[in-house]
Amino acid sequence: VHCVHQLSSLPCQFIDERVFLNNKSLVETQHIPREAMLQFGQKGDAPVNPHAITFLVTGAKLDLRRYVDGVDAEQLECTLRRYSTEGIHVRWPVKGDQEYNRWFTCTLRHTKDLFRVTSFLRHPSDQPPSGQQDYHSWPAIGDREILTTTVVMVVKTHSPSVTVGLRSKQTLHCQFAVDHKAPNFIVEWYWEHKGGRVKLFSHTSRTGLTQGDGVGLKSLASGDASYTLPFTKMSSEGTYVCLVSVNPLVASLALSLHIEEPPRVSLNTGPTLSLQEGSKKTIICDAESYYPLDVEMVWYEQDLAVSGQREGASPSKNMKLSSHIRNHDNTYSLSALLDIQASLRDSGRLFTCSVSHRSLKVPIRKSFILIVEESSSWTFILTVGFAVVILVIIFRVMLLHLHS
Repeated sequence: VHCVHQLSSLPCQFIDERVFLNNKSLVETQHIPREAMLQFGQKGDAPVNPHAITFLVTGAKLDLRRYVDGVDAEQLECTLRRYSTEGIHVRWPVKGDQEYNRWFTCTLRHTKDLFRVTSFLRHPSDQPPSGQQDYHSWPAIGDREILTTTVVMVVKTHSPSVTVGLRSKQTLHCQFAVDHKAPNFIVEWYWEHKGGRVKLFSHTSRTGLTQGDGVGLKSLASGDASYTLPFTKMSSEGTYVCLVSVNPLVASLALSLHIEEPPRVSLNTGPTLSLQEGSKKTIICDAESYYPLDVEMVWYEQDLAVSGQREGASPSKNMKLSSHIRNHDNTYSLSALLDIQASLRDSGRLFTCSVSHRSLKVPIRKSFILIVEESSSWTFILTVGFAVVILVIIFRVMLLHLHS
């Protein structure tokens, strides 16, 4: 297996932009996908794919491949884009750097969404800014052009999508690195849900000003901006945004947090249920305190062979579901009711309540065995008992009569 660190290049898609005014004098952006290669090497190297745009990443303090080391290249999706500094011009503080730069972003995403890495590529230029927003006058890039760049900033998360249960501690991973010492950075965390946005944390390294909590200040110095939720609840669900700013660059990573709570399943009977022939009983299977709403409940019944081997189970036709109940903590509950009319032919049958939910790898099953007793035996016992009582009464009356 060739790790990414051992590879010299990666195929990428370069999403180019063309900004223009439409016939209504409104600004529109046209996205143009183009073939590109992310190639690692030295300035002057020949392109691996001469028919594609080559982003040649030369040696610097930050090696982008280190952030995806150990992953097969086929498991990576690479996307390159232009980056606008919104008219802000700052000379990047690297020794020997040119005055001006053109900026690009490179996003590496695991195909199974196990991580995401966003990096900034700096392409030195001797052309000063035009004085207007850079996206209004993007320099043209030829189909076979070679752009020599260096990686100046990297932001990564191991948890682009997280699923947790209620009342648990969860850390949302976010790390960053910059190519020069003691950079002036700003780290912010936001929570977004149903159109709303709330700032959870912010820290400015230059002033030391900090608002909110959840991020360790000591860990920030080493580039660890992870945010910790001490106690997850239903209102914790949503999108969390890790934002790292190093002027004029701003990187943001969106992390989705989903709540899944497995159901608690119980029956209102024990492992065996004894009924008299002809009697009726409703067995209730309760699935309680689960989230999200979607749950599937089915009653199955099957015969048990004398040897203990089971025949095929089939869904019961005597089942009905209650209405969903929303609990005070916004979890849900549901009941599956099984109506049984005791029959001798059903004696020894196994009844199973199966509950499936997104939070479960396999369904939860609760079972009982039905034992049906003949009603004639009870009639005989009652008849004999009644006869004995009558005889005792007659005998007592005769004794009293004889005594008198």
